[in-house]
Amino acid sequence: MAQALTNWFQAPGAQFALFSALKILCVFSVLMFIVAYAVWVERKVSAAIQDRRGPNRVGIFGFLQPAADAVKAFLKEDFTPAHVRKAYYWLAPAIVMIPSLLTVAIIPFGSQLGHQKMVIADLNVGILYTFGIVSLGVYGIVLAGYASNSKYPFLGGIRSSAQMISYEIAMGMSVVPLFLLAGRLNLGAVIAYQAGGWLDWFIFKQPLAFVIFLAAMFAETNRLPFDLPEAEQELAGGYNVEYSSMKFALFFMGEYASMAVSAGMLVTLFLGGWTLPFAGLDQPAQTIAAGLLHIAIFLGKMLFVVFMVIWVRWMWPRFRYDQLMDLGWRRFIPLALANIVITAVFLWWKA
Repeated sequence: MAQALTNWFQAPGAQFALFSALKILCVFSVLMFIVAYAVWVERKVSAAIQDRRGPNRVGIFGFLQPAADAVKAFLKEDFTPAHVRKAYYWLAPAIVMIPSLLTVAIIPFGSQLGHQKMVIADLNVGILYTFGIVSLGVYGIVLAGYASNSKYPFLGGIRSSAQMISYEIAMGMSVVPLFLLAGRLNLGAVIAYQAGGWLDWFIFKQPLAFVIFLAAMFAETNRLPFDLPEAEQELAGGYNVEYSSMKFALFFMGEYASMAVSAGMLVTLFLGGWTLPFAGLDQPAQTIAAGLLHIAIFLGKMLFVVFMVIWVRWMWPRFRYDQLMDLGWRRFIPLALANIVITAVFLWWKA
């Protein structure tokens, strides 16, 4: 039996399957940890901005608050109102997390450890896959609003569909110049293109694309100043107002998972991914220590972007809905189109 297991492990296909399973487990665990403690960080940041304490009862500095929130969500009564469309009502929270978990699979979170690339699925058309999956994110929210069979959740779902579809167009167009410059749709190739130095990062080469992508990221993740689908002052909580217990918690887990994955995508596309332009940290790792350092660099950049997104929520006012749609259709989409044309003309002239 032991010899059979040894022979199986020595097979290339078996090693690939084992390491892929380990990468999936590690990425999922880290993502769930970030989701849990992004909530804690948000509550602490908002408390500091508003000159109050924030969570401080459970653990040192309230560090066990996410665990307490999870226990509370599991133990609360799972109530299903009589007027809802029950099958859709139960399905909506379950599918909210799916786009984030599928998108994180193609983000290179490091260079390599040994002979293993630090990405779950190294697709040659990674960005096309990304936007194909991101477009599914609207379904959970729209389905929740429809299934609740109530006016405020329904309005939140309708707002979400218009907002997310509109800003998906701007987001997709904003990254086209990046791939014109990199010459490939593979996200690893985009990181390799940015490995020459600070000025090779796309945040400096394509600042307009960065601004459009960043704003669209806020809209796609329903974060302030673009949280119109759940505007409490207008919709009493929006699409999830009829939900309770763990179903309610799943919507927030989906929001924070989407925020973390979007931050990872922003780092990959505009901030050089796992690279730093000194001490050889912009080259693929030759040792295990260098590979782990690349992963730490990527996580550090990603957590900085997550913190920035949290900070913006508590510092900026919410847009009106007409301002939101005007910004997307009449500002960002024309600017993204102009940026594509200018980049293509520049490459043609340079050739």
